[in-house]
Parts: sequence; structure tokens; C-alpha cells
Amino acid sequence: MGRRHTRGGTVTVVGNGPVGQTTALLLARWGIPVTLLDARAERDPIGSKAICQQRDVLEVWDAIGVGRQLADEGVTWGCARTFHRDHELFAQTFVDRGISSFPPFVNISQARTEELLDERIAATSSIDVRWGYEATSVDQDETGVTITCRTGSGEETVTSDYAVVAVGSRGSAIRRQLGVTFDGRSFDDKFLICDIAADIPGWADERRFYFDPEWNPGRQVLIHPCPDSTFRIDWQVPGEYNLEAEEKSGALDARIRKIIGDTDYRIVWKSVYRFHSRVANRMRVDRVLLAGDAAHIVSPFGARGLNSGVADAENAAWKLAFVLRGWADESLLETYHTERHAAAVENIAVTTATMDFLVPQSEDQHRHRCDVLTAAVTDPQARAHVDSGRLAEPFWYVGSPLTTTDPERPFAGRPERGCTPAAAPGILVPDTPVTLRGGAGSRLRDIARHGILLLAGDGVDVDAIRSAALAAVHTPIRLVRLSEIDGTGVLTAALDAKPGEVWVIRPDAYIAAVTDTVDGLVSALHRITEPVVTVLTSVPAVPDPDRVGAAVAR
Repeated sequence: MGRRHTRGGTVTVVGNGPVGQTTALLLARWGIPVTLLDARAERDPIGSKAICQQRDVLEVWDAIGVGRQLADEGVTWGCARTFHRDHELFAQTFVDRGISSFPPFVNISQARTEELLDERIAATSSIDVRWGYEATSVDQDETGVTITCRTGSGEETVTSDYAVVAVGSRGSAIRRQLGVTFDGRSFDDKFLICDIAADIPGWADERRFYFDPEWNPGRQVLIHPCPDSTFRIDWQVPGEYNLEAEEKSGALDARIRKIIGDTDYRIVWKSVYRFHSRVANRMRVDRVLLAGDAAHIVSPFGARGLNSGVADAENAAWKLAFVLRGWADESLLETYHTERHAAAVENIAVTTATMDFLVPQSEDQHRHRCDVLTAAVTDPQARAHVDSGRLAEPFWYVGSPLTTTDPERPFAGRPERGCTPAAAPGILVPDTPVTLRGGAGSRLRDIARHGILLLAGDGVDVDAIRSAALAAVHTPIRLVRLSEIDGTGVLTAALDAKPGEVWVIRPDAYIAAVTDTVDGLVSALHRITEPVVTVLTSVPAVPDPDRVGAAVAR
């Protein structure tokens, strides 16, 4: 049993990018004061960077007041087309088991996302933003964390109860100091990225992925629509590619013209990247949590970078808040590592498999790719083996110590592309409109994100459940009858809920348990607030992808 706080505390967030911003705002939403540090003197709003935001991430951002605006301003799309040369192989759409108010994906520049998050932070008095604070050392003991910073006026220290490090890919020095490894691999091929402003009819509401097009033979091109008639184009290029030389020779213009023809265009931003697949062996070191690219880096094919970083932020924020407010045992923080490290390993497995298909590492992989792409032109069954990137999706905490398994709702493993698993413990609860007492409208995930939510069937003795829950834990709890908020029956059908069941929903809208007994409810609540976990000192960083997939399927 760990130590419980009896009053609120403070958190320092290191890194004022979108993951750090989100973490700070979510903590402030729980009433936790935050100091937000960044080594830069000011923000650098340049380039599209992470553009593709997934539906469930938009709902997290909606909880802090920016999700709807991002969706309204961004380009929404629900179709991902994949081509081999001039043949369309398939068009992937996305299944929503509920009725979400957000589209499957929204494309908007990272710069605009950061700008909207900055506006929310500026309106939040409990967040102290400090630019020009470069964290040079992180020290901690049983009382808190001290971060030493280099500033323009010398050296300063910032103290708090806990810290979240979200410094992006620049986290090597802090990881070393914490004794955290960052194992994985780098890929030889580079990727050229250009944001171009142009009028390209028919491309404005879908993602397009091309294998071996005539305008990039032997390699790939990915095209994403963005707001204001801007398109993000990614070319796979050889490792020795030189952008400056291509610009001077006019070859960059020719490269773009092969795709868009004689259409007028303007380059808004351009860059060249070499991609990496790496994950920290520990995402929690005592009072310090690592989040986002500071903890894991994946290739962008699948949009699993920022999307997974926001999931880190929400997982960290509610758990830190529960511990600092005295609602949960300190052992809850170890489940941050348990859950989000498993998510990172899953993302590494998925994106590494994609990169091995895009950039074969052996003759066998090259032969497999050629055979699959050739067959997929005429054979629908072969198309399932074409890997143009499994797009971002939530991780499913079916094996988490916070999850109470239900033998009647077993996890069937990774679903088909674009699909989500059936509602069950460890799965995000489907989002639907709900009607609250007095006729007020809301959404299920919105009311779930205020504490622990209990959804009771009509056959449940709610007085007994309420008394047992209040006696078991000290967390914010909301108990509602499913039939009273689900006038249309959509939610009941999406859950396949039975009259005698109570559904226990975590503060991040994940289903923790489904039970039909008071004892089962009490046990599930204790799992959330007093989890029994083993603190590991070493975790395999990048297991074999096939073994990871099998482990997740179980």
C-alpha cells in the first residue's frame, strides 16, 4: 500500500508542446496547480507537423474546451484510399459503435492546435507558464521533485509533488539522468514533407496513399488534406536525399508538378525526416512520469504519435489528480507505466510492421511486399495484407490491473482496420448523446470524465449500490440509471447491457468492470483506487511485433 495525500498538491510539466499543454489543462481541470516549463524563449509556429487528430483524442480535447473548435476549423475525413501505381486497392472507412459528435479524423496543423491550447492555458489561473526554462537536472526524494533550470538570468529551481516530462524527442538528457533507456531502431530511408497551398479538386476530404506511383517509382507518397486549401505531401526518398540540392536544380518543383500538374501552388513549409521507432523502458520513475515523444517515438504512418501522446496526458492527469486529492493510493501511478508502456509497445509493433512493408529490410520482406501488392490489384483477400498504416486508435486496457475481466465479454483481439472492439472491460465506452435529469443534454464520455461513473440497469437496487460505492471509496462518483439517460436505447444497445448489471466507467471513459453484485462493484472500485501492481525495474523495450500482437489479443 502506497502513501495517500490528504490535500491537493502541485505538478510541474516540462515541455510546452501539445502533450505538455494537454497534461497541464487536464490537471487544472481536476483542481491541481501546474507549473509549465519550456526551454524555448517562445513558441515556434512553423509547419504542419502532427496534423492528423483521431476522434477519441478530439473528445479529450473537448473536455478542456478546444475539441469542437479544432473539429470545426480542421478538414474532416472518413475515408483513407490506398493505391498501387494507378490502381486503387481499397478505401478504408471507420466504424463508430456509438454516435460520436466528432468525425473519425480531423486534419489541422500542430501550430493551430498549440495556439488554441495556449488560449485555454492563458485563461486558466492555476497554470504558471515559464518560457526560457531549460530543465538541466531532475532530483526527487520522498517529499517531491526539484527541477533545476537554466534561464536567461541564471539558474532557478522549481519544486512540486510530481513532474511530467513531455519535452518531445529532446528528452535524452533527462532520460539518462532518470536511468531510463530508449531502445529501438532508426530507418535508413528519409521522408520529404511539403505543405503546399493549391486548388486540387476531389482531394479535399480524403487521405491518399500511393505505393510505387510513376512519380516516385519504387517508393511511397502520402497526401493529406489540410485547412485553407493546403495539402501535406510525404515522399519516401533515399537516405542520401539532399533537399537543398533538389531545390536549386528545380527538381523539387518537378517532383511536385508530377502530382498536381500545372496547378498554381505555393510551398508553405518543407522538411526532411529520418524516422525512428523507440520506447522508454520505464515511463514512471518514482515521482516523474514520461509522456509523448519523450517516452516513445514511432513513424508517422498511422498518425500514432501525437494521438498516443494525448492519451498519455489524460492517463497521467487523472491518476496524479486522484493521488494528490487523496482519492487513491499512490500505487495508482505505477499503472500509468503499466498501461501506457503497453500502448507504446503496441504502437511500435504496428508502425514497425508498416515501415517494414514500406521499406523492406530484407530480400524476403521485399519479395513479400511485391507479391502482396501485385496480387491485391485483382484479389480482394490479398488487400488485407497491404500495410499502408493502421490508423490511430485507442489502446485497449484489457490486461490492466485496473480492469476487472468479464468472462461473458472476452476480448477478441485486435479488430479489423477501422473497427473498434465490442464494449467490454478495458475498452473505451461508446460515446452517445444522453439526457440528464431536468432534460439537459450531454454526452456519455463528457459526464464520465468527472470521476467514476456507474451505469445501472433497471434491475439494479441503486440505493444498495450507492451506499456500497460511497463506503468503498472517496472518489467523485456519479450513479445513474441507464434507462433514464438513454431515451433512444442507442447506448443500451451499444453496450449490450443487461437489466441487472452495473457498468463501472473510469475517469478517462474506459470501462473498468461490468458486475451484477455489490461485492463485485466494491472489488472493481478498489481495483481502481488501490491497485495491486508490481513495480518492474526492467521491461523489454521493443519485443517482436508478432509476439506483441499475440499478447494484446489475449
